[in-house]
Formats: sequence, structure tokens, C-alpha cells
Amino acid sequence: MKTNTETMETESLPIRSAWNVFADLVKARLTALVLLTTLAGFYLASPQGMHLTLLVNTLIGTGLLACGASVLNQYLERGHDANMPRTERRPLPAGLIQPERALWFGVALSLAGGLYTFFCVNVLTSVLGVLTTGLYIFVYTPLKRMTSWNTLVGAIPGALPPLMGWTAARSSLDTGGWALFLILFLWQLPHFLAIAWMYKDEYEAAGYVMLPSVDRSGKKTANHALFYSVILVPVSLAPMIYNVSGNLYAVGATLLGFGFVWQALKFSWALDRSRARQLFFYSIIYLPLLLLLMTFDKAGG
Repeated sequence: MKTNTETMETESLPIRSAWNVFADLVKARLTALVLLTTLAGFYLASPQGMHLTLLVNTLIGTGLLACGASVLNQYLERGHDANMPRTERRPLPAGLIQPERALWFGVALSLAGGLYTFFCVNVLTSVLGVLTTGLYIFVYTPLKRMTSWNTLVGAIPGALPPLMGWTAARSSLDTGGWALFLILFLWQLPHFLAIAWMYKDEYEAAGYVMLPSVDRSGKKTANHALFYSVILVPVSLAPMIYNVSGNLYAVGATLLGFGFVWQALKFSWALDRSRARQLFFYSIIYLPLLLLLMTFDKAGG
């Protein structure tokens, strides 16, 4: 039987510092990934060298938006998070923060991020940032309880940060920026399908409609993960095609892509939690290595 809110506060506060609670509330690791991809987009869109002040402003604005979206997401999902072991210790279901305070905090961060990017970066980046937050909160979040296609929809706001970095540097939507968007879009799908498979019972018990919830055999989940991994291989070469990165990047991206396909294949053959975990961890390694190659072999760099 779960303890009441007062008991949880008494037991949890001495263990979890205020910083840890704040980091959980704003999903610090996810925000760090958002900033990393934004930085990559900004750097790759700056062939003549980066404007450091503009870069700092871009990261501040993007960070505020990402933190605000994470807080609002947890506010909306607090009841469902309380029913999942992997999320029940988040600040809201654990009773460490009052829902009303989290709501206003999330709104304030989101507004601050939108206004900051509008005045300190440019209008286009601000529009993309507000669009990212809106899709994440008002479309993706409710769809998680309605249809298994939520993962495909949720990959759109997840892929916009590198495009925001690109538009922050160039004030325009170019093919190079869209190439980064497509890579992030496709990468997320096998990444999150692996997570959904590992925690399929928890998601179902909490009321989330993930693909493994409606695909009890796991064949569709594995086939989707494999399909998107295969498509990612040629798409990951787009930065070379559009003269964003060079031939060294293309070789490394191809090898990393084949590794992704191999992990997805192993998952499709076994359909167990161990293989899903291997696919998940490979996806975590894949993205930073790909971005590192992309920036190291930047065209004209």
C-alpha cells in the first residue's frame, strides 16, 4: 500500500536534494540532449565561425522552452506517472511539489523561453520553439493515452531543436537544417520503441497506449524499429549530400547506421527485454557519435 503524501515528503526530502528534485522536474538529461542537438545545428549552420553571443542566447532560450515543456508534461501526466515504478518517484507523483506550483512554473518557463528567443535570437527560431512546446504538450502528451501512433507524432517536436539551432545561426530554413531534423526524427523511433517494449506492462497498467500494448507478439514493434533503422542509414548521409559534412562523416555514419540495423535485427529475432535494452543503449551511443562525426568533419571547417 502506498504511503500518503506527507509520509513521502518526510521520507524523500532528506534523501533527495532540492537540486535533484529540480533536475527531475525539468528532465535535466533530456534537456541536455536538446541543447546538444541545438548546439550541433547552430555550429553546422555557421561555416564562417560561430557568433558566440547569439549561440549563448539560443541555448538559453531553447533551454527555457525545453524545461518548461518537461514541467508541463509531468504536470499533465502526474496521475499516470504515479502508477509506473519507473516514474512514481518523480517530484509530482512523489508529492515533493504541489501541482499548481509546477503548472505555473512550467508556464513561466515556456513563456520566458518563447519571448527570449523572439527578442534575443530571431522570430523564426522563436516560432519553431513555441511549435515544439505546443506539439509536445497539446498533441503528443494526450495522444499517449489515445493511440499507439503517438510515438511517430512525438518524434516531430523531438527533432525540431537542431533545426532551431540552424535557424538561429542563419535565420532561414535550408536543406541542411531539414537533414538534421530527419535524422533526429528517425533516430527517436527505434529508440523509443525499445523503451516501450522494455516497459510495456508498466505503460499499459498506467493507461498509455504504446505500440507493444496493442502488439502483444512484438512483431510489429520489432518490424517498425527495424524499418526506421534501415531508413536512417541513407538519410544519415544527407549532411554529406547537402555539403554540411564531408566524406569522413559519411563513412562513419554508414558504419554506425549498420550497427543500428544489426541491433534492430537482433531485437526482431529474439523479441525479449535483453535485446530491447541492447537496442536502446546502442541508440544512446549512436546519436552523440554521429553528431561528433558531423561536427568534426564539418564542410569548410
